[in-house]
Amino acid sequence: MEKLITVVGAANVDLIMRLERLPAVGESVTGGEFFQTFGGKGANQAVAASRAGGQTAFIACIGDDAFGERYRESLQADGVDTSGVYTEHGVPTGTALILFDQKGDNYLGVASGANAALLPLSIEEQAPLIARSSWILLQMEIPYPTVHRALEIAKQHGVPSILNCAPARPADIALCEFLQGLVVNEVEASALSGMPIHNPTEALVAAEKLRALGPAFVIVTMGADGAAVVSDTVWTCVPAFPINPIDTTAAGDTFCGALAVALAEGEPLVKAVRFGCAAAALAATRIGAQPSIPHRSEIEARLDEMRDQR
Repeated sequence: MEKLITVVGAANVDLIMRLERLPAVGESVTGGEFFQTFGGKGANQAVAASRAGGQTAFIACIGDDAFGERYRESLQADGVDTSGVYTEHGVPTGTALILFDQKGDNYLGVASGANAALLPLSIEEQAPLIARSSWILLQMEIPYPTVHRALEIAKQHGVPSILNCAPARPADIALCEFLQGLVVNEVEASALSGMPIHNPTEALVAAEKLRALGPAFVIVTMGADGAAVVSDTVWTCVPAFPINPIDTTAAGDTFCGALAVALAEGEPLVKAVRFGCAAAALAATRIGAQPSIPHRSEIEARLDEMRDQR
């Protein structure tokens, strides 16, 4: 089997503004800086996997507006196979509006656009691509039935899947029976498990509760507190890499893409999580979604630097 990672998910154009501080409701904060980049959780994860050294394909839907073809070309420039990227006519490419402050905290709103047109029929057409993958990676910015169908097809062909259940709703817990891996942040883990999470120990307990629903492993990412990792042989917290965050927008997506690459290469789970944490740390020190995603050489250099400091 090829070591192919197939990502199924959303592609968005990101309209970004950096402010001194985030506004309160009804407040205007002036003096910001504006950036326009490509993003969307699915596309970010596909780019992250490709830059981390993975052979990567992407299944998605873009619009026939001015952004659509430029987006496809950008993905191809990053080495992503776009044969599964559809163009929906008369519909705009998905758009995200992002505000972030000097601490790296952000507000994010998304207009789905063409992402809403990625339906189960498209996934069925791409079943041969999924069947020859070593892993598939999904998120929740596309229609629920589409995620469900992709996971079904993967399971039918014995292809392990990772779901980054973001954004998460309690009903999404039904997908756990299909998964090899579930990746969520603290807020998402709390929503799915029904448990409050205020510290790494509570994250581990919530991860164990979620793992009992089907996934072979559950990872709860916790920002500066690292990642809680639970499987049948692992119960641990992998520490974060110390950074001064600038923009955390795509850090979680970068983690997922890098994690999938390490797992596809046969790395043990904890080592794969460490690889993902190094990639995410680098992404959080840069502005924008895909412009912030590091390449393999940078990730390995960060890992080497931390080993030298021990």
